[in-house]
Amino acid sequence: MDKNKNLNFENAVIIIKDAIVRSRYQAATLINKELLCLYYAVGKYVSDNSRNGYWGRRAIKQISDKLQRELPGLRGFGEVSLKKMRLFFEAWHPIFENFENRHSANDEMQNIAIFESDIDLSLLLRHLHSFDSSGIFGDAFYRVGFTHHSEILAKEKSHNGRLFYISRCSTEFWTVETLKSCLRGNLYTKTGTIPNNFMQTLPEGEQARRAIRAFKDEYLLDYINIEDEIDPDERLIERNIVANIKQFILSFGNKFCFIGNQYRVVVAEEEFFIDLLFFNRELRCLVAVELKRGSFNPMYLGQLNFYLSALDEYVKQDNEEPSIGILLCKEANRSIVEFAVRDYTKPMGVATYRLRKDMPKEWQKALPDLEDMKKLLESADSEQDGEVGE
Repeated sequence: MDKNKNLNFENAVIIIKDAIVRSRYQAATLINKELLCLYYAVGKYVSDNSRNGYWGRRAIKQISDKLQRELPGLRGFGEVSLKKMRLFFEAWHPIFENFENRHSANDEMQNIAIFESDIDLSLLLRHLHSFDSSGIFGDAFYRVGFTHHSEILAKEKSHNGRLFYISRCSTEFWTVETLKSCLRGNLYTKTGTIPNNFMQTLPEGEQARRAIRAFKDEYLLDYINIEDEIDPDERLIERNIVANIKQFILSFGNKFCFIGNQYRVVVAEEEFFIDLLFFNRELRCLVAVELKRGSFNPMYLGQLNFYLSALDEYVKQDNEEPSIGILLCKEANRSIVEFAVRDYTKPMGVATYRLRKDMPKEWQKALPDLEDMKKLLESADSEQDGEVGE
């Protein structure tokens, strides 16, 4: 009897916890939506007056300084922030200028009230859908913070590229640092469908499509800095990945859980070791990652196919989907890869990677110091722990 009560209590906790998390998420989304509407409105007002010569030089700074005096402790409305709001408006306004309210702003701030409703951003979102070739944009625009928006607008000039980064920030919960790293690496132009055989080898079409969306054809591992090694071997790269496993998972996707490196499987009393093993919560399957320091060789797929067979036979749970293998190489010819994987029975794909030392010198200088990045991550963990404890 007591055992059944405990089970009922556990179920109640799950239900209430889910309701709390969902409510908090919706509240945060609504708050962010209101802020974006405000910033868009302020951006329009600043743009109309500063671009058309109504205000003199240094007007934005003077307005910012006066705001600080009028509202002590006000944050987010400094000179730089006001200019970012102007950019925010000017970047998205041309997309739907034929739909927006034609009222013109004048020197009285009260005219900004015409933008306090959802009119402008709702029209913006409606129009954005026509630029969203993936069909998954949804309300991602509202879920992404203004700092992320500003970084995207400053570094990415194409509409589709901006939608790409907004969508990834929303669905994968990128931090600002992760976003900056992806923008430096020009992830949008580098991202393509990973060469794979998922459609032929996975039992369900939807599972195959999820798998295709889960992996990229190139990964930027800019947090791995092996300056003294001209040709680092796989074990050295593996050790650096494990040492920076949070960053690796961020580059892979937030739905990946790390199980271990040099993961041991035994077949016919003989030991074999998989470089990196993950579990993907969305795909509900094990993901084996094999590292190769050089160019792709079709022979590597035989080894990976063997590992996947062993995982499915001895490690995979009954309620899990077939294991997937990813071969990470320094270089790969897409045509050769597609030809090589097509007749294998296990689902696998081949992606390439770039290390910090492979990046242009100007990008390397712009990257944060590795130790600083570790401190930042540790600080973020401490803040989260403190929040949980409150």
